[in-house]
Amino acid sequence: MNNDNTPKNRYLVLCTGNRCRSQMAHGYLAHLGGDRVEVRSAGTIPKGVHPLAIEMMNEIGIDISAHTSDHVDIYRDEAFDCVVTVCDSAKEACPVFPGAARTLHQGFEDPDDEALAARDPEQFAERFRRIRDEIGAWAEGFLAAEGT
Repeated sequence: MNNDNTPKNRYLVLCTGNRCRSQMAHGYLAHLGGDRVEVRSAGTIPKGVHPLAIEMMNEIGIDISAHTSDHVDIYRDEAFDCVVTVCDSAKEACPVFPGAARTLHQGFEDPDDEALAARDPEQFAERFRRIRDEIGAWAEGFLAAEGT
């Protein structure tokens, strides 16, 4: 449990749309880190939280239904222990965060494939689950390496 005198580790997770990958990473980091962390997520072109991201995280007991899809600029002047980009496009477009102790890129495949969703909804859901689980495994390892 977090001691009130111990500062929380602050993490910002970025993706282009702040729709799927960054939202799921945000959910995992907040869930696994508990009261030891403060997590935010944002996008360079926010598009709203994907309903299937919410559904897939609910399947594993993590509720991200109250998450918002924010623009990265609202966090530009804040201090973070680490700013993590989870898509290559966000890595390229990511603004400089002077208050970030460090930045990290951990790219994940985009689960939001509209053509696949139209052609095969079950395969589309399985793609989301696979990428969700990849993000979860990364989040566990990241927090362990952080000592969080």
